[in-house]
Amino acid sequence: ARFRNEALAMLRDESGLGDLSISRPKDRLDWGIELPFDRDHVCYVWFDALISYLTGAGYDASASRQSPEFEARWASSEHLIGKDILKPHAIFWPIMLKAIGLEPYRHLSVHGFWNVDDRKISKSLGNMVSPLAMSDRYGFEAFRWFLLREISFGLDADFSEAALIERVNADLANNVGNLASRTLNLVERFADGAVPEPGDGDPAFAEVVSLGTVARVEAALEQLQPHVALAAVLELASAVNRYLDTRAPWKLAKDPETRPLALAALYHTANALRVLALLLSPFVPAAARSLAERLGEPDLAERADWPAEAADFSRLPAGRRIERGAPLFPRLEPPGSDA
Repeated sequence: ARFRNEALAMLRDESGLGDLSISRPKDRLDWGIELPFDRDHVCYVWFDALISYLTGAGYDASASRQSPEFEARWASSEHLIGKDILKPHAIFWPIMLKAIGLEPYRHLSVHGFWNVDDRKISKSLGNMVSPLAMSDRYGFEAFRWFLLREISFGLDADFSEAALIERVNADLANNVGNLASRTLNLVERFADGAVPEPGDGDPAFAEVVSLGTVARVEAALEQLQPHVALAAVLELASAVNRYLDTRAPWKLAKDPETRPLALAALYHTANALRVLALLLSPFVPAAARSLAERLGEPDLAERADWPAEAADFSRLPAGRRIERGAPLFPRLEPPGSDA
């Protein structure tokens, strides 16, 4: 709504918008595409660059009618931009499209900026962050998780390595990773490394299923709110961790009378790991695949019916062999730490 109102304000302010020159004289700009009707001028970059959206989708300026492929692509096109280029995309571009008889794109989503230690990123300050350096230091998926989890789409956010370490350790190492290690270790210890039979199941696990995580994740992603989607995934992991703490299958398994309930609890938590592997796959695909492989389903993320798969806590069959493996999300340590 904020950027929509900003674009509408530009349209209302006739004195501020004015006419748009689509060219620049070569004596001011010695690079660019030369205008076919004036060899002393080149095309203005925001007139030329926007057209690449069309050509990339298969637009043919010489055709009397566009191909079905282009029409289908353009009918579903959406734009994702930074807030500093709102005017070209929200004002200039729809006018250009209308001028050639095309409908504008379906939707424009605008994201904010990343700051570093509460300061704007700039060459003069020398506070740039290298994604490659962060990947080398902490792992690509840890860096990716932080970027997706920390920012509220449309607003600015602040980057620091300390915040990255804290976020990744809290979300992944202590929550999801801890759940994976506990569950796989318990299945190995008390069920000989195979998903146990659920027996009559455990009605208490219904509280976990009732969270409706898949629907919440889908709704958040449709609104381009990945941090909300990831919060829902983490809430599921936390709920399963609490379920494990409450049920304490390591205690129940020692008594023949309560052992069936312990095995049912491990069946439920193993299936919860399968659901988490699916839910995590768009965000941390390598880690999600590693978890799926430990559950004996390396192709899990490629399943066609993703929502139904991720909403079902009973598709990991009893008897399936599992592997504990190394920690899924090792804890991160600050650079130079002896830990």
